[in-house]
Amino acid sequence: MNQAQQKIWPKIRLYVNEPFAAQQHITLASGQSHYLANVMRCREGDSIAIFNGQDGEWLASIAAVQKKSVTLAPVKKIREQKNSPDLWLAFAPIKNKTELVVEKAVELGVSALLPVFTRHAVVRSVNREKLFAHAVEAAEQCGRLDVPAIHEHKDVAALLAAWPKGRILLYGDESGGGAVLKTLLPALPRGKYGILIGPEGGFSEDEHTMLKAAAFVKPFGMGPRILRADTAAVAALASVQAWLGDWEEKP
Repeated sequence: MNQAQQKIWPKIRLYVNEPFAAQQHITLASGQSHYLANVMRCREGDSIAIFNGQDGEWLASIAAVQKKSVTLAPVKKIREQKNSPDLWLAFAPIKNKTELVVEKAVELGVSALLPVFTRHAVVRSVNREKLFAHAVEAAEQCGRLDVPAIHEHKDVAALLAAWPKGRILLYGDESGGGAVLKTLLPALPRGKYGILIGPEGGFSEDEHTMLKAAAFVKPFGMGPRILRADTAAVAALASVQAWLGDWEEKP
């Protein structure tokens, strides 16, 4: 980012699920209106950045601050739309840490999040609306221009049955039977990928058998130490993103 860009780049970024056009006013929902007016103390004429996952990032001016609503006026585009790499994360929800996994996965650039209920999982339900809200907050904070989709939860069998043709699924084999990532990844064709991370107690024997029987599934090792499930998700995502080239780009 050059000095001219830094001068116009506002500190506040918001995901706004509306199409953007110059000077076309957008009235925000109550939650975002409250955040701007009462938490950030924004006033008419202040500038913020907005993105919607389609139209790039825009500079917007606060056109009106009313008792229960804030109205924005998009002014001009300041960044062209660029979507994150097409990398999915399937993961078993973790007690008290599911939101953390979502946050870190968004920061690491995943394009979709797929909750998976496994036999040994402690958590048996998720609130997709709440998870999406966490994903939005993480996207606003980290500077990405899109928000990953939160898919409906599935068990391992349903996940495999619905897995898209042509997308390789890398799964963390905590039993030690998987290949080393630095050897496995270069041998794979470039294309679409997903990563599957199991629960605190690991996958069951039946789940391991199902996974290894699928031709599109590639097990990988998780190293010499026992990793917490949230650590394993972050480590795997970082490793794959570095290999895909995501880490070569500058902010």
